[in-house]
Amino acid sequence: MSDWTLVLIGIFIPLAGTVLGAGFVFFLREQMKPFLQKMMLGFASGVMIAASVWSLIIPAIDMAEAQGVIPWLPAAVGFVAGVGFLLLLDMLIPHLHVNSEKPEGTAAQLKKSTMLVLAVTLHNLPEGMAVGVVFAGFLNGDVGLTAAAALALSIGIALQNIPEGAVISMPLIAQGLSRKKAFSLGFMSGVVEPAGALLTLVLTSMMIPVLPYILAFAAGAMIYVVVEELIPEAQADPHSNIGTVSTAAGFVLMMILDVALG
Repeated sequence: MSDWTLVLIGIFIPLAGTVLGAGFVFFLREQMKPFLQKMMLGFASGVMIAASVWSLIIPAIDMAEAQGVIPWLPAAVGFVAGVGFLLLLDMLIPHLHVNSEKPEGTAAQLKKSTMLVLAVTLHNLPEGMAVGVVFAGFLNGDVGLTAAAALALSIGIALQNIPEGAVISMPLIAQGLSRKKAFSLGFMSGVVEPAGALLTLVLTSMMIPVLPYILAFAAGAMIYVVVEELIPEAQADPHSNIGTVSTAAGFVLMMILDVALG
């Protein structure tokens, strides 16, 4: 299998997770129970935190050191820039979080279902960027990122996209949409991931010296999503420990994937 074939497969693996999660609308006849929703959101949080550390921040520090740069500098600058970028998008793009009645972003006359999908689409962007930049490092060949490490990240994000796909698609049925329409919108929210991955891959391949910054940028954007949305929703009333336990489980699973396959 050629490197580019492997890259294309890896880029689309996360979308497969979203599609699988969105497909829950055809099998679950009732709205998702809060317990299950919190468990899924907690699991997604843990996976994203671990992926940010082992797949993005640590490689960024190692690459900077290999380039003769102050090791922590690209990681710190890129991380802060990633957080700032997602904060800006969050402020500008009209969207609505699950279990919330008050839209965020600029005021717009959009359907509630549309804003729900925009929220997930917005937060899928950093995941696509993360996959794209890691595969760019793999293609470059001399920055220490292996095919196994890149695939581990893709698989980890796909695993956490399964609950995300379900969490966004199921509430759309309550908005009056058909199951087929809810599935289609859930699928479309995930398309931004391979699109963002391909764009990041192309841009990063042209700018290998800044790869450590882009790795950290993607990590910052992912952590913003976790802190701003996933964890608060996993801990929302009525409080339970399932969100915390699931976060730990997701973290450990992604850590094992990255260390074992990387």
